Amino acid sequence: MRDVKRAAWWFVAITSVLGAGAPAGAQTWNDPRSLSLAQEATRRRAEQLADTGLADYQASAHGYVTFLAQLGEGLRTPPKVIKTDELELEVYWRAPNLSKQRIIGRRDTLLLPTDIAYHRDHLGIVQNNFPNIIRIGEGDEVRDVPHPLSALGLREYDFALTDSFAIGTGTQRIHVYEVKVRPKDDRQPRVVGAVYIDPSGGQVVRMNLGFTRAAFLDNSLEELAVVLENRLVGGRFWLPSHQQVEIRRSGTWMDFPARGIIRGRWEIGDYRFNLSLPPVIFTGPEIVQAPPDVTSRYPWKGKILDSLPPDVRAVTDADIQRVQEEVRQLVRAQALARPQRAAMSARSASDLAHVNRVEGPAVGSGLSKVLGGGVSIDGRARYGFADHEAKGGGGLTLARPSLGSLRLFGEKDFRDVGDVAERSGAMNSLAAQEFGSDYTDPFLVEAGGARFESPQIGSTTFRLTGAYEHQRPLFVHATPVTRQYAPTIPADDRHATRWALEAERVPSLWWLGTELAFHADARLTLPFESSVIGYGASDLATMRAALVANIERPVGDFRIVTATTIAGVRTVGEGTPVPVADLVYLGGPVSGPGYTYHSIVSSFGWSEHLEMRVPAPFPAFSLGRFGRVPARGSFAPFVHVVGTGGPIPRGFPSVGAGYLLPFDLMRLEVARGLGTNGRWTFNVDLSREFWKIL
Repeated sequence: MRDVKRAAWWFVAITSVLGAGAPAGAQTWNDPRSLSLAQEATRRRAEQLADTGLADYQASAHGYVTFLAQLGEGLRTPPKVIKTDELELEVYWRAPNLSKQRIIGRRDTLLLPTDIAYHRDHLGIVQNNFPNIIRIGEGDEVRDVPHPLSALGLREYDFALTDSFAIGTGTQRIHVYEVKVRPKDDRQPRVVGAVYIDPSGGQVVRMNLGFTRAAFLDNSLEELAVVLENRLVGGRFWLPSHQQVEIRRSGTWMDFPARGIIRGRWEIGDYRFNLSLPPVIFTGPEIVQAPPDVTSRYPWKGKILDSLPPDVRAVTDADIQRVQEEVRQLVRAQALARPQRAAMSARSASDLAHVNRVEGPAVGSGLSKVLGGGVSIDGRARYGFADHEAKGGGGLTLARPSLGSLRLFGEKDFRDVGDVAERSGAMNSLAAQEFGSDYTDPFLVEAGGARFESPQIGSTTFRLTGAYEHQRPLFVHATPVTRQYAPTIPADDRHATRWALEAERVPSLWWLGTELAFHADARLTLPFESSVIGYGASDLATMRAALVANIERPVGDFRIVTATTIAGVRTVGEGTPVPVADLVYLGGPVSGPGYTYHSIVSSFGWSEHLEMRVPAPFPAFSLGRFGRVPARGSFAPFVHVVGTGGPIPRGFPSVGAGYLLPFDLMRLEVARGLGTNGRWTFNVDLSREFWKIL
């Protein structure tokens, strides 16, 4: 309900634009009106509300501090929630500037093992819109940054009135001015963003702040954004109402891109005024935690994950994203960028080392370098010890946050025919090496072309790729420890131009509380010089489309999970055969449990999976400083069906059950195919959320 009210508040604000200020987006820096607003707000802050009759107050604050992680090239996948703390605070304030916060309730949920410890100020709210010198992370993350609405800030920052609007209705209708803030010298530790001021009294209504690179004391810090929102309480006092902070750190893990995110969200209310609070309350550290016997008795309602804000797994919260975009617009890119040097890179852990039946053991790596101005260059290479061949690729990318990116690339690499991966890269390497079980069907592609990727629209990204390709078949060169490998597919040897349009939605909230993720693509493959004598039917134009969608929905303690795959291909010309590499391949633990890997092949196919995940017991044990393994996994019975088109449509049903270990780290699954060629299958793999990075 608080989120709804807050959204309505800002909807009214944005849609009630008045003509009193400068037009939105117009920025006249340090004009008399802008400086007057900043000076009045600074004076008001200095008075510390002394002339309002507010001597002290007590309030309550409810919030979440969540630690999330992202891995993988481009860090595009939604962050994985690792740990969430829910907190309840008693908040005290006394004029002129005394603050105390006492944690009276705290509970956490550990979703993956971690030993993270938060700074003390991450566990409380910001009082008085920060002091005159801003510190975050107890001074380990940001230290000694001048507040823009301070005597020093008036000298160190530029101000521009850019918009004005009204909030509230009737007698409570209040005009609010938006004033952009930027540093005069963006090479210094400074804030960047906007402050929203009530011109009638100089009160700060809201602050959206980011920081220059020079403000960060930790070089791993990527971005830090703060949103402080106040509301008019008792018709007289602008006091904290809603606050958000997001702290991003990025680096590499085993030469692999990694990002850690701390998100704090707070709602503050239940104000009581002029209680004659004794000074002794404010002794000691500003934020303290009540004894365990007090915090353990706090009467929480429901489970912590039930009340966690539903968009916490978004790549970036909408409010925080607006702050980040605002910061990028107000200062030079060089003022925000970390010093860049050539760095090791990989699209997944399997780029570093893997095993398959064509290459045998293969090792590789990559390098990337940001050149500046949104331009970066990268390259990768690997070598297979069984085929004695080098593969790799590279490209030049020009990226603009608001316009997307354009990439010129060239590559000589494998491409798999499957629309969905049937096994994680790490598990496939182990199974291929030890048991001759390789769940890939690759063919070789030598290509050069260009790819445009749009900015994320909602939760969806679009990509358009055009390339010239030479496709060739591959052959088995390796020998497993036991058993033997199946042959590779007889891909056509052909030259073609290939156009592909893709749409990809990261897992995010959708209709009726469901979480939807999908990948759709449509591609057109045109023969290169189709008039050349000797080109056969497989060199005709080919059109192909595919959709892979996953929908999940919690129902109490249960979770309903569905997975849908639909794909079809056709060639131009009646009765002409479809190139082998463009056919639809189904069968395996994901697209067809209970059936042999890629044993169902057609020009049109689909599969549908439906399972119910229910809590199941598991022996709990301690992980020391990394937390404790919970005493609960998940049991997941399912039904599945594969269908194919053609002159004689066919169906391949199956049933089975899986068990997901705590933290959803690993899945054990057994299935039985009920149709033609169905059999018992058993599969063990890591959670599918990790496959893109494995």
